[in-house]
Order: sequence, then structure tokens, then C-alpha cells
Amino acid sequence: MSTSPPAARRLRREAAALFVVDIQEKLMPLIFERERVVRNAVLLIETAKVLGLPMVVTEQYPQGLGTTLPEIRQALGAFYQPIAKLTFSGCGIQAAQEAMQTTGRTQWLIVGIESHVCVVQTVLDMLEMGLEVYVAADAVSSRAESNYRLGLERMRDAGAVLTSAEMAIYEMLREAGTEEFRAILKLVK
Repeated sequence: MSTSPPAARRLRREAAALFVVDIQEKLMPLIFERERVVRNAVLLIETAKVLGLPMVVTEQYPQGLGTTLPEIRQALGAFYQPIAKLTFSGCGIQAAQEAMQTTGRTQWLIVGIESHVCVVQTVLDMLEMGLEVYVAADAVSSRAESNYRLGLERMRDAGAVLTSAEMAIYEMLREAGTEEFRAILKLVK
């Protein structure tokens, strides 16, 4: 009996949404390669705005960890409507689940921190919900490099697709020469 390979999973802008996990002021200075995380998270937020993707933003215990980083808040603009949480998973509270359901999207592109705690638990919950999950590996991290890498391995092993900011962007664009492509090209350069 031969088995066929699994169908290729591809980010499609009509099915995709962006989930921004806990990129907060007090934790970011401790994050491994924090500049990379911020740069690529901003790039994906700006791309989401150009492509019309819904976005959900969470903040872990903002009273203690502060609010979302100013650069991320600025990029989000009107989309900065954070959902405060105490659960490690971004999907661990009703408000986040409702925000996700309201979008009607089945694919979630994830950015944020920390990859081995809040990001991984968000991803595991999304997978259990039957959603397709894509993790922008260059837009997530942890305080320790080892935990960042273990978090990525855990998410991949669980069924999430690891991608990069640019890979996700061009996959959703699908073609050059459009107004969206030109707008996003300015962001990528």
C-alpha cells in the first residue's frame, strides 16, 4: 500500500491572520537577538496592514511586564487593542478565542516572545483547535538562545510550520508587479 505525501501547506492571505504574542517593554531587553525579533515583527505587522490581515495582540501580565513595546505599538496603530492575560497561552482566555473566531481565519502566523513559554503554548492550543499554524522563526525568541531553539523544535514537532518573515510575505503575495507588492517591497528593503 503506497501512501501519498501530505498536501503542501501554504500561507494564503485570504485565510491568514497575525497573532502578536507578548512583545512587552520589560521583557524585551533580556531577549536573545531582540533587534531581529522587533524588526521582523514590525515587518510582518506592516505587511498584515497592506494585505488586510486581521491581527490579535496579547500582553502577559502588563502590570508587571509593561505594555507592548513602543515600536510594535506604533506599527500596529489602530490594531493595537491588546488582550491582557495571565495564562501563558494567548488562546488561554475567552477574549482571545473570541477575537480569533471573529476573524474567520484558519491560518495563524505567530510572532512574539518567549518562544519556549507563551509562544509554544499558544501554538499548541491553536493546533489543538484544528488551525494551521506558521511560526515566523525570525520574529520569535526567548531570553536564552537554547530555549529559543528548543521552543522552535517543539512547535515544529507538534505540527507548526516554521517560516521566516520574508518567506511568509512572499508566500502570501504570490506575485510581483502589484500595488501591494510595491508597498511591501519598500518595507523589505
